[in-house]
Order: sequence, then C-alpha cells, then structure tokens
Amino acid sequence: MGGLFGVFSNADCIEDLFYGTDYHSHLGTRRGGLAVKNSGGFQRFIKDITTTQFRSKFEKDIKKMHGNKGIGVISDHDDQPLIINSHLGVFAISTVGKINNLEELAKKALQNGSHFSEMHGGEINPTEMVATIISQGNTFEEGIQRIQEMIDGSCTMLILIDNGIYAARDKLGRTPLIVGEKLGSYAVAMETCAFPNLRYKITKYLGPGEVIFISKNGLEQKIKPGNRMQICAFLWVYYGYPASCYEGINVEVVRYKCGSYLAKFDNVEIDLVAGIPDSGTGHGLGYASEAKTPFSRPFVKYTPTWPRSFMPQDQTIRDEVAKMKLIPIKELIKDKRLLFCEDSIVRGTQLRKTIQRLYDFGAKEVHMRPACPPLVYGCKFLNFSRSRSELDLAGRWAIKEIIGKDVDDPAEYSDPESDKYKAMVNVIRKKLQLTTLHYQRLEDLVTAIGLPKEKLCTYCWDGVE
Repeated sequence: MGGLFGVFSNADCIEDLFYGTDYHSHLGTRRGGLAVKNSGGFQRFIKDITTTQFRSKFEKDIKKMHGNKGIGVISDHDDQPLIINSHLGVFAISTVGKINNLEELAKKALQNGSHFSEMHGGEINPTEMVATIISQGNTFEEGIQRIQEMIDGSCTMLILIDNGIYAARDKLGRTPLIVGEKLGSYAVAMETCAFPNLRYKITKYLGPGEVIFISKNGLEQKIKPGNRMQICAFLWVYYGYPASCYEGINVEVVRYKCGSYLAKFDNVEIDLVAGIPDSGTGHGLGYASEAKTPFSRPFVKYTPTWPRSFMPQDQTIRDEVAKMKLIPIKELIKDKRLLFCEDSIVRGTQLRKTIQRLYDFGAKEVHMRPACPPLVYGCKFLNFSRSRSELDLAGRWAIKEIIGKDVDDPAEYSDPESDKYKAMVNVIRKKLQLTTLHYQRLEDLVTAIGLPKEKLCTYCWDGVE
C-alpha cells in the first residue's frame, strides 16, 4: 500500500512534513521518503524502513532540510519521491496505488524513446512510469488526466513543483485524499489522523479523479471530480487508522458498528469478548457492548520493539514475530469460553497458531467473528489483501480443499446462504480449530460504513468491479 502527505506553508514546513508523513507509517513497510523545494532547489531523502521506524530514520536528515513546501511518502514497494527533469520543469512526485498494465505502458513508452531505471529484481519503478507519462503532456493537468485514463488499477499522487503542490486522487477514488488547513498552511493527506496534533482542520475531501493545486494563492481546483466513486471498504475494516476519517466517516466508529452487527445476529454463549490486537479491538468493543458481555484482553501486544507481523517477506520470520509480540494472560484464558473479533482472515497461517496457544493456556472454547466477509478475490486495485497470491487467501485454499482444485470464479462461494459458502467456512473453521466461525455479512458491513454499496469497492469479497 503506502501513504502520502504534503505541506504548503508561508513558513518553514519541515516539522509538519516530518510528523505528518510519520502518521502514515501504518500504511507501508519498506521505504520512506521526503522531498522539499526551497530557493536552492529540491532536497530529497529516501530511507529503508523495513526494520526501523520512519521517525528514527529521518530525525537527523530533517535538520538538513528547509523549505516552505514538501511532500512525504511511506511506500510498500518503490523508492519515492522521485525527482524528475522534464519539459514541464523539475518536479518531485510520489504515488500510491497499483498499476496492473505496467509492462504494457512501459513498452509503449520505450517505443516513444523513453527510458527507465530498473529497481531491484529488474522491475520498473511504477512512480517513474507515472512521471514519464505525465511529462508527455503539455501541462501537469493534461499529463495527470492522461495517466489516469491509461492505468488499469489506481494511482493517487502528489507532485511538488517550484511554486506549489498538485494533489490528484485516483480516478475512482479507491484511496482517499483530504486537505487540512491552519493559519498560513495547507496540508494534504491520505490519513486525517495526521491533522489534529499538527492543528490542521479538515476543509476538503477530494472527489474521485479530482486534481487541486496548492500554492500561495490558496487551493485551486484544476480538474473536477468524476461522478463514480469506489473507495476501498477495507480501509474502514483494517488498513485505516482508528482516528482517521474518509468521506467524513470515522474508522473507529465503523469498526464499533461492525462488531455490533456481528453480535446482533449471534446467539453463542461465551464468557468474554476480545479483539485480536490491535485491529480487532474496535470490532470487539462493539460486539461486547451489543452482546452485553465483558470485554477483556487475553492477549496483549508488546509494541516497543516488535513490528507488524506481516512486514517480513519470509513466512518463518513473520510467524516468529507474530508469536513473540502477542503475550498471553493465562488468568483470562484458562477455562474460559472466548470470542475474538478480528478485522479479517487473510491467509489464516498466523491465526491458527494464535488459536492453538489459547488452547495450550487452557481455553475451553474459542469462537471467531471476522468483521468482513471471506476474502476470495485478490485485490487488483491497491495491494490491500496482504497476500502475494490469490490462492493463498483462506477462502481460496478452503475451496481447493473441498473440490480438489481452484476455481476460475469463486462467486458461488460468496453467497452466505449457499451450501458452498457454508462448506467453505466450515473448512476454515476446522483448519483453525475454532469452536464456531461466523463472518460478517457484506450488507451489514456496507450499512456499518454508511455509504451506498455502489460507492464502495467490495471486489475482494464479491468480485464486483
């Protein structure tokens, strides 16, 4: 995934840029980058953040930086921001999204005389691809429109030029982009949790495909938003930070409602409710309140030194991190009937080992209530499903176990009333050694978010584009 943050100020912007970008650290795991424009030109730093937090990596570098405008990025893939020299002038660019037709676009660009630097593994940097196509336009606005029309997938971007910042939300608004304002400064972010402590107030949610330009003249709309929006619903379920809002709807409030809906249609007898920390906590609180059952923490997460468990690429290391960071509390586990809320079950690999640890500490029963439906389609728009292969998804390996092979289209396994759906869920339940397993219904998730379904991307659950 990734996160973007930009600042235009009448004064030096480095402190706001540094902390604002850091507030997007939950969205990426590999690279962090900052770029500023000042009277001496562009300054840029890019750091590896796979093992060390963004903040500690950049503490020394920001002391060398100065300027009244800049952009920052947390990336899960490529080195950013890039500094590009083109006929439009020198500019810095950062992007977030997924380009499925990257090779096709690169082939066309190469035929037109363009050239690209190779990333590790021989891949083309997608941000460089975007910058190349934008540079072929007569204006930045024209170039941005061109790339949005050419991309299969999505691309949200910030472009830093001599006198301001272009902010462009992807064509269908799958990722958010929000403007905050305080006296003398504008900021643009993907996560509004970056605003309160920096004293910014939300003034605008960019629409799908909308492009604005921020400069000393204020905020200027360059391209109007489109009529169709499909923002990723998984933002509210998992990826978004609890303090953030998208389309004016707070993440934690939605998670609380998700838990409430899970409890409303449940009749299991349990002793306590918990959330798999930390993303399941809001869902668990909502469940416990609706069910009038005590909420507790049989597991606590040790956060000072352990990173997110899905950060390392090696599964063995990822499993070890997942185990070491969760510390069980035996007094809240032994002889208890436990119900856990979780944001989702992606692969189920780590969850299975977590559940086994609960039984090892004396749990009588373990029930699971994921806050979204089974994931049966790999995300092809934002790299959101945290799985390298669609076949790794819990729903897909369960289907393969039932029929002995994968299916081209698992749509018939997405209907919670169908026998095939129930069989798939039962296979997952047995594999995870759960007493019961009930997933959130898609219609309840949509209701919890509060937007019409046609304005949400729910592809990973129902395959609908």
